Amino acid sequence: MSKDIPNGEVSLVITGSHDFTIRLWDLAAGKTSCTLTHHKKSVRSLVAHPDLYMFASGAPDNIKQWKCPEGKFVQNLSGHNAIVNCLAVNREGVLVSGADNGTLYFWDWRTGYNFQKLQAPVQPGSMDSEAGVFAMTFDQSGSRLITCDADKTIKIYKEDDTASEETHPINWRPEILKRRKY
Repeated sequence: MSKDIPNGEVSLVITGSHDFTIRLWDLAAGKTSCTLTHHKKSVRSLVAHPDLYMFASGAPDNIKQWKCPEGKFVQNLSGHNAIVNCLAVNREGVLVSGADNGTLYFWDWRTGYNFQKLQAPVQPGSMDSEAGVFAMTFDQSGSRLITCDADKTIKIYKEDDTASEETHPINWRPEILKRRKY
């Protein structure tokens, strides 16, 4: 994954590895500028925020957020109790994690609050083991999520235009506000 700097040049490449590390590479210097060792399992996914100079990493142990260019740890997003394979984020600050068991968790980028959970439907005739989500991205509008799943399907999810606070209540936890701002 590469991260653009404001003048449009790519100066930072970020890689995740099965050795549990994330490396930030300085292209101008041609070497690693930082190695992050916070994950306890292999890093399976990275996603750069489209507007903020930040990124998230996904591994079986946790989802973590980081600030560029120094790789400063921001926060853990805990609770996706499955092996996270992929991440996607849109401009509105919706981070989505997809896992081996077919679950999709929707998080608020700023607070780390998990506001929605979905189980991806499995193609009829598929086995339960084919429920995994392997890759995902938001479309250009940021309102539709496209996933590539283990059951050999591509699924497109869109926002529910009829959703309201009454139909989809949020279990608000005020302790979220105590987290530091970035």
